[in-house]
Amino acid sequence: MIFTAPTTRLSTPEFIALMGMMFATIAFSIDAMLPALPEIAAELTPGQPTLAQLVLTSFILGLGVGTLVTGPLSDAFGRKPVILAGALLYVIGAVLAWAAPTFELLVAARILQGLGAAAPRIVALALIRDIYSGREMARIMSFAMLVFTIFPAIAPLIGSFIIAAFGWRAIFLSFVIFAGIVIFWLMLRQPETMPRATRRSLNIAHLWAGTREALALRQMQFSILVQTLIYGALFGTISSIHQIFDLTYGMAAAFPWLFGAIAVLAAPGAPINGRLVLRLGMRPLVRRALFLQVASSGLFISALMLGLPPTAEVWLYFAWTVTIFLMMGFTIGNLNALALEPLGHIAGLSASLLGALSTIGGAILGAIIGQLYDGTALPLAVSIAALAGIGGLVMRHMPREGR
Repeated sequence: MIFTAPTTRLSTPEFIALMGMMFATIAFSIDAMLPALPEIAAELTPGQPTLAQLVLTSFILGLGVGTLVTGPLSDAFGRKPVILAGALLYVIGAVLAWAAPTFELLVAARILQGLGAAAPRIVALALIRDIYSGREMARIMSFAMLVFTIFPAIAPLIGSFIIAAFGWRAIFLSFVIFAGIVIFWLMLRQPETMPRATRRSLNIAHLWAGTREALALRQMQFSILVQTLIYGALFGTISSIHQIFDLTYGMAAAFPWLFGAIAVLAAPGAPINGRLVLRLGMRPLVRRALFLQVASSGLFISALMLGLPPTAEVWLYFAWTVTIFLMMGFTIGNLNALALEPLGHIAGLSASLLGALSTIGGAILGAIIGQLYDGTALPLAVSIAALAGIGGLVMRHMPREGR
């Protein structure tokens, strides 16, 4: 009965808040770890500090792989059971990471944690598509993304407070508490949106047919490609951000507050997109956001060439990073809606394909960008400009197979 009750549809504000919390599982699992990277490097990878970035990218890799299966499973067994199973796997990964005695085991536990986190992330997309479609879906996702973008404002602060009080390993126990809150809320309040009569079997032939149908749509193909580029920019930024503030600009002590300020300043992007998308449409907003990022990155690269003192340059880096997170608010929700709009009958499978391919590709790009760090922000800025520029050009040819 826990999977079928209640039956009353949530109010829109509560639904948005719940979906936002499920999306925020990813942000919390990544951003709360940022203040711990120096201590992890000192304890588990002494002499190779950049390897500590793998604590982030290994989670993202597991997330990408997990998305391949969570969508089809939710189409077959319902949305809520699969989210619950993923949450349990996430908790097991968090506990193993807390106890891991070596860096290799820590990375393996983070991959497992990422596999579990794929369920709330991907199934939430399918759940939203079960109820909404088209620009209205993009609007709902934009407001849900507001919670996702606000969480990074407090996640590093939470991480730093936990580290100061209990050590870096205790952060993984906070993940267990967070997952418990989200799952209790979901099971208590959210009705199942995938009735038994509409569920699809896990028959290989059906899955293959659905995969071919989804990937044959150029609208899906373009959305995957552009999201991959955007995730590569985001993951590269997140992987490098602590090292740049710490090693390049010597502001490690202020990092949690600076990262929080970046998230707060970028947070209005998602709700503004939610209002504009009904009037302007999804494609123009994504395209403009990407080309504006090219311009922003170009200006920052030019500023880096001037040889400004670090005390001035750091604030330019701060402002430029805000624009990267702002770009997320005007792109990801719209791209998800564009990809899933023609595929409501296989929303779970389609969300899995979209999430898996873009996340794995973005994780690979982000890991490469993170390892390019040379003591300055220049390799990162050039990489972001290139990825945004390619994405903007691709969006100019985005087809119209949905609304």
